[in-house]
Amino acid sequence: MSAPEKIAAESRTEFGKGAARRIRREDKIPAVIYGHGNEPVHVILPGHQTMMALKHGGANALLALDVEGSEQLALTKDVQIDPIRRVIEHVDFVAVKRGEKVTVDVPIHVVGDAAAETLVVTENAVVSVEAEATHIPEFFEVSVEGAEVGTQVHAKDLDLPSGTTLLADEELLIVNVTQQISAEALEAELEDAEAEAGIEHDAPEAETEGAEAPAEDAAEGTDSE
Repeated sequence: MSAPEKIAAESRTEFGKGAARRIRREDKIPAVIYGHGNEPVHVILPGHQTMMALKHGGANALLALDVEGSEQLALTKDVQIDPIRRVIEHVDFVAVKRGEKVTVDVPIHVVGDAAAETLVVTENAVVSVEAEATHIPEFFEVSVEGAEVGTQVHAKDLDLPSGTTLLADEELLIVNVTQQISAEALEAELEDAEAEAGIEHDAPEAETEGAEAPAEDAAEGTDSE
């Protein structure tokens, strides 16, 4: 992880939905810093700079927030994003200190192309580790280049940087390379599953009309007699 980006934060003194809307209209983001037994610190961050810092730092972005001349290392814990406009609405941070160990979930990045007719399944997209707050891995890379059916990558197989300790079960399955299933086989499995569940589908309209035709013909024959 690179050095934490420094961001000037303003103390927040107004609260409520109206105040939050005013902050966002000014392209700023309301945020709160928790941790170390202190009262939560409510701040206002510059919108664009914060967005870029979080994008660059990833899921566990570490920022150096300058709150009225006092620097506070802050580890990102929760980012609330507007589902429509896709802008950051609020950020929760945890206060940390240099050298302090923290527990984080680090994302898994799968790279490479497995062997032909295989299916690469990411069984767990993150893995829990303990690392120094200023040296949190941005992600763990798993290569499946040329991997054959039956290849499995477990948590114990990950390449952890120095100072990072695995907290997840060593046998936790991260990536599983299986046989690619054909469309026909997939359809057959779906039909079997539906049959077991007692799901029945209506017959196509053409088949229904065909089944009714003999009865109509018989009725017409009776009338002609």
